[in-house]
Amino acid sequence: MEDLLIVTTGGTIDKIYFDDKSDYQIGDPQIGRMLGELGVAFRFRVIPILRKDSLHLDDADRELVRATIAAQEARHVLVTHGTDSMVETAKVLATVPGKTIVLTGALSPARFRGSDAEFNIGTAVGAVQSLPPGVYIAMNGRIWDPARVRKNVEANRFEALDD
Repeated sequence: MEDLLIVTTGGTIDKIYFDDKSDYQIGDPQIGRMLGELGVAFRFRVIPILRKDSLHLDDADRELVRATIAAQEARHVLVTHGTDSMVETAKVLATVPGKTIVLTGALSPARFRGSDAEFNIGTAVGAVQSLPPGVYIAMNGRIWDPARVRKNVEANRFEALDD
């Protein structure tokens, strides 16, 4: 794999809480620090373009993510994203040809003990290296087709859409 391009948009993975999960801000992207600490055997480049909760992303934000990825030479792209609107962004990214794009995030901040962030990032890194060009979501230990998955907010997990 050539260098992995990582585009960060914010979301829970980068949140910093100031009290009991109500007052927060989106902090610096955590993925570069995490991959560095893990001593990964590939080169990566991080482009932080947004620091938003995904509920606050709009069409212009999604177009910025799409245009940023389309303008880069990298064929393997990992996107950290908030989970609430990850599927919507993935559908926009489906218009980018010739790249393998994997979106991932976390249901609790990377700074929290027991966060799913490292596991989801590891799953996404494996997926982006092995899947054919297209757009995928890596969450809850699975690789999802964005057209066939939804976030179940009540259960706080991703699940397949009913056929």
